[in-house]
Amino acid sequence: MAKVFVVEDNPTIIKTIRTELAKWKHTIITVKDWDHVAEEVEEADPDLILFDITLPTFDGFYWISAVRQITKAPIIVISAADIDSNIMHAIASGADDYIMKPFSTAVLLAKIQALLRRSQEPGNVDNLNWDTNDLNSLTNELTTPKGSVQLSPTESALLGVLIIHLNQTVTKEQLLEWLWQGGKFLNDNTLNVNISRLRSKLATVNLNDNLRTERGIGYRLVTRHAK
Repeated sequence: MAKVFVVEDNPTIIKTIRTELAKWKHTIITVKDWDHVAEEVEEADPDLILFDITLPTFDGFYWISAVRQITKAPIIVISAADIDSNIMHAIASGADDYIMKPFSTAVLLAKIQALLRRSQEPGNVDNLNWDTNDLNSLTNELTTPKGSVQLSPTESALLGVLIIHLNQTVTKEQLLEWLWQGGKFLNDNTLNVNISRLRSKLATVNLNDNLRTERGIGYRLVTRHAK
């Protein structure tokens, strides 16, 4: 059972989501005051957040950025907006995944369950290390000699896989299989955008050069002195 905060103003969509998630005993919370969405999310402390883009006050991009400052909960964007033009903006703002309206409740549930598993069941290894850097997979915090970086659940999962396969190329297909159920419910841009966002955060502690792109194949995390 999980607590899901739904940032959506369409009562029909809210009812659909509530009905589907109730089958799995999930608790649904909705917005009461559209001027204080971030505060309501912080107070509710949800396990996962669903976000529409077109909202009564500020748009979803604004609220996603605000909410990401106060919670590490996975975020799924639900929007009728064109996916190609908005997915990069949504994920750059802090979202973990994206689904288009009209959507299949089965696909939505699959995305929710996958993100909940990734954020709530990090596995047997709590800390992963490479060189003098340490990733805590429970808190999604990367600690380095240059400082600490807070990662999203998806960024943490990506980095964790790359640390486990240090100095080895991990293909895009492998990442999709391991992190997103083979990419069955994933837009092709999501992986690239998450890698870009991870690289930007690594740049804040001078580690962006350690994340290499193997063009047409995948990605490789390298040690300090690797070529």
